[in-house]
Amino acid sequence: MQHRTLGTQGLQVSAIGYGTMGLTMAYGPGDETEGIAAIRRAYELGVDFFDTAELYGRGTGSNEILLGKAVKDFRDDVVIATKFGFDAADLGRGLPATRAGFGLDSRPENIRRVADNSLRYLGVDHLDVLYQHRVDPAVPIEDVAGTVKELIDAGKVKYFGLSEAGPETIRKAHTVQPVSVLQTEYSLFERDVERLFPVLEEFGIGFVAYSPLGRGFITGTAKPAAEYDETDMRRVDPRWQAGNFEKNVEAVDRLAELAASKGVTVPKLALAWILHQRDYIVPIPGSRSRTRVEENTAAADVVLTDDDLAAVKEILPSGGFGARYARLPEWV
Repeated sequence: MQHRTLGTQGLQVSAIGYGTMGLTMAYGPGDETEGIAAIRRAYELGVDFFDTAELYGRGTGSNEILLGKAVKDFRDDVVIATKFGFDAADLGRGLPATRAGFGLDSRPENIRRVADNSLRYLGVDHLDVLYQHRVDPAVPIEDVAGTVKELIDAGKVKYFGLSEAGPETIRKAHTVQPVSVLQTEYSLFERDVERLFPVLEEFGIGFVAYSPLGRGFITGTAKPAAEYDETDMRRVDPRWQAGNFEKNVEAVDRLAELAASKGVTVPKLALAWILHQRDYIVPIPGSRSRTRVEENTAAADVVLTDDDLAAVKEILPSGGFGARYARLPEWV
């Protein structure tokens, strides 16, 4: 597995990471045993970058606990990233996965509380990357960055990250504590974040692409929205709604023809496309399937030509059809 450098503070990770959200939320009921097996298979294949969050456990720590169990025998060989930033009361009420209305809370005392909980849930003595999950307009980003800096100085955290943050937020945070990485959705279906790449390059910040397979749509297994479990966010995802759904299916079918001409699958093509955009980008696909994990990690070895990239652009010149969320985060 190739490795990439994210930021200028020393963070190095495998070119393909692993996102754990879907193991405990957003995509219907999960299976802990299969989730642990998928994580361990990813590690066997060279993946050493694992992404979790307080949100994914709905305040119970279940996602972080699961990841901690999975990597306990090789914890020193992997990079673990987690996140803070939501209201604990909302998480505790167990709002449905399809709702985007979780309250925000990036007050310094909450950041410290979440960090300590994450250390305990994961069973580790430090967090490699600590992200602000969503920008909290009620708390100055300088205070957020300063609190994470305190945690770094205390040895509880190694690197600072932001998620779904805009250029001014990034600039202000970076003056207080260097930002190593920004995480935002990015895939063949979602390109908006490309307008932030100049800012990342200006400050030497790495980029982590979440939902790099369009929440599974790009795998070619998408079903109409109504066919998903009640707890599955794809029931309300705009890309799965009538009108958008059919156009996205057609685009994936065309991508499948291109992928077949290269002897690869559409997921491999999609992940390889991301890797070819910039050398400071790392996608973090997540899967409950060990077979899918094997397919995803193999994408690191796929080479795309200029003609291949041009063919992709012809099929999806500016992304998929339909917004990525019913209510989009605002970048400031």
